[in-house]
Amino acid sequence: METLYRTFRLQLENTSTDFVRFLHDRIVWESRLIAILGARGVGKTTLLLQHIKLYDKVEETLFVTADDFYFSTHRLFDLALSFYNAGGKRLYIDEVHKYKGWSTEIKNIYDQIPTLQVVYTGSSILDLEKGGADLSRRKVEYHLPGLSFREYLNISKGWNLPSYTLDEILSGKVDFPYKEERPVKCFKEYLSGGYYPFFSDTEYSLRLQGIIKQMVESDIPMFAEMNIASTVKLKKLMYALAQSVPFKPNYAKLERDLGISRNTLPDYIAYLEKAGLLNLLPEKAQGLKVLEKVEKIYLNNPNVAYVLADTMPDVGTIRETIFFAWMRVKHWVTASSMADFEIEGKTFEVGGKNKTKAQIKDATEGYVVKDDVEYAEILYNEITILLEELQFKSISSWFEPFIQAWYDIRRDSRLTKRFENISMDNFYRNVNKMDRATTTSKVEWKERFVGILQMVEDMKLKKTI
Repeated sequence: METLYRTFRLQLENTSTDFVRFLHDRIVWESRLIAILGARGVGKTTLLLQHIKLYDKVEETLFVTADDFYFSTHRLFDLALSFYNAGGKRLYIDEVHKYKGWSTEIKNIYDQIPTLQVVYTGSSILDLEKGGADLSRRKVEYHLPGLSFREYLNISKGWNLPSYTLDEILSGKVDFPYKEERPVKCFKEYLSGGYYPFFSDTEYSLRLQGIIKQMVESDIPMFAEMNIASTVKLKKLMYALAQSVPFKPNYAKLERDLGISRNTLPDYIAYLEKAGLLNLLPEKAQGLKVLEKVEKIYLNNPNVAYVLADTMPDVGTIRETIFFAWMRVKHWVTASSMADFEIEGKTFEVGGKNKTKAQIKDATEGYVVKDDVEYAEILYNEITILLEELQFKSISSWFEPFIQAWYDIRRDSRLTKRFENISMDNFYRNVNKMDRATTTSKVEWKERFVGILQMVEDMKLKKTI
C-alpha cells in the first residue's frame, strides 16, 4: 500500500490549481458516496486531485486508480478497510469502471465502513452495467461535460470570466475583454480544438482520436459484452454517423448499409451517447413518449466532428452541435416544429449573422442564435431601428456618415474610424440642420439621438463593438 501512497503524493505535487472546473462548486463534498461520471478526457481525475490539494488533509486521504497493478492481487474492499484502520477518512477511486465487480465492493465499503467517505470517477456509461450492485440509493451522482467557451478562455488566457444563466444571456447581460482579444477569433479556435482540457497539447487531434478509439473499441464493448464482430459494427456505425450528422434516424438504411439489426441499432446509438460521442435530440412530446422518440442525432461536440469527418465540417452543423452541447448541460432541450430547438418554452433558430426571425415569427418567445456576432443584440437592434427610421425619412445629409458607419460595423463588427469620429459635439453642431419637413419634432429626434450617442460613447470605452 505504500506504493499507492507514493504515487498519490507524486500526482498531487504535479496538479495545478490555477483553474478549477465549474462542477467543483456544485458538488456536495460532505456526502458519504459521490460519483463523478463523464467521458474520457474531460478532466475527472484532475478535478479530484485539485479538491484534495485545496481542501483535504493529505494524511487522512488516499487517491488510487482502479487499474493500478496493486489491484491485480488485492481487493478494493481490503484496501479501504486497511486505510480506515490506519486513520483514513476519505478514499478517492479514479476510473472505478476498470475494476471488475467495482459496484459490489463499493456497496460493501459503504455498508460496512460507515464513517469512510468514498468518491469515485468513472465512465459516463457506468449506468449501463448489468448485474452489478444497486448504488442508486447510496450515491450522489454528478456529470462532468467538456469545457464551455468561458472555461476555455479562462484557462487559455488566464482570465476570470463569470458564468451567465440563459436568461442573463438572452437579456444581453454579457461582457467580454474586447481590448485583449476578439471573441469570434477565440470562438473558432475553441470549436476546432478547445472542448477538452488538454487542448494545449501539440498533438491534440491525435490524442482525441485515441480517446475516441478507446471508447469505441474498449469501453463500450466491455460494458455491453460485445464480441469482436459487434465491435467492428459499432465502429462502422460511429464513422457513418460522423459523416452524416445531424442525422434523422433511418434505421432501415443503417441496417442495410452496416449490417446491424434494427433491434440492435437503438442500443448501439445509446451506448455511443452515454460514452460521450453522440447527443440525441428528442422530439417535442408529452410524458414518457419524449424518451422514446429521437428527432436528430448530433456528435457530442464540434471537436469530434473535426477529428472524424472526412471533409471540413459544415459550418451550419457546427453551430447547431455546439449550441445543443452547451444547452443540454443545464436544460432539457427538444426539437422545435418551426425551428432548430426548444428550451423551456423558448424557441431557438441557429444560423449565420444574416439570419432573420422570419422562421420563428409565430413563436411565443423566439430567438435567433447568430454566428460571428461580437456584441449584445439588444443594443444592435435599438440603434439599427433608429438609423433605419432616419434613413427612411430622408433626414438631412449629415446623418449619412452616421448611418453608413453603423452599416460598416454590421459588416465588420469592429470599431471603425468613421464611427469613432461621431460624437456628441458633432451632433450638437449639426442638430439645427435637420430637415424641417420631418413630421417628428426636433426635440424628439434630439432626445433619441442623444441617448444613442451616449450608448456609443459607452461602447467606445468598453470596446464592445
